[in-house]
Amino acid sequence: MKKIYIILTHTGTLLSNIIKFYTKDEFSHVSISLDENLNEMYSFGRLHPYNPIWGGFVHEQINKGIFKRFKYTIAEVYSLNIEDSQYDRINQLIKNIKESPKPYKFNFIGLVAVSLNKNIHIKRSFYCAEFVKYLFEQAYIPNNLPDIIKPQDFKDLKGIQLIYRGFINKYTKNKNSVLNKIKENINFQSKREGII
Repeated sequence: MKKIYIILTHTGTLLSNIIKFYTKDEFSHVSISLDENLNEMYSFGRLHPYNPIWGGFVHEQINKGIFKRFKYTIAEVYSLNIEDSQYDRINQLIKNIKESPKPYKFNFIGLVAVSLNKNIHIKRSFYCAEFVKYLFEQAYIPNNLPDIIKPQDFKDLKGIQLIYRGFINKYTKNKNSVLNKIKENINFQSKREGII
């Protein structure tokens, strides 16, 4: 068995707030990581931190790009056990896209359709939740994900475990430290409530 990591985030950008308004969910973006440190974290989103329109396949990092620009991005990190063969399949699919990213586009039409409770999929075109769901399907990972997929839906996966909640740029490997968790949650809530 191996672990993958599902990362739910909300940056507070105009687009993410629009998504949040329509979905009524806390989080507006989802990524997948193949390692606990989130060094191999991928999604479909903005390709440049200052341009919300130019989107596609992205290798995200917690202290670079969009998450560096929006340092108060809130996040929940979940772990999920999968079979070695499923992990290898996801790894290969991501590798294939990394090597030839040009055919892949951001599915803006599909993203807008979600707000209308419709599912519009375009070949080789994804928004974040579509991409992660696609990886699950292609790797034959059993799931109960709906057709009209939103980031928050990944919370309902069977066997998924919350391992971190706080600011994405404060995520560390020693997240299981009780003292660290308490400190992060206090700072996290204070920032959200405008105390500090």
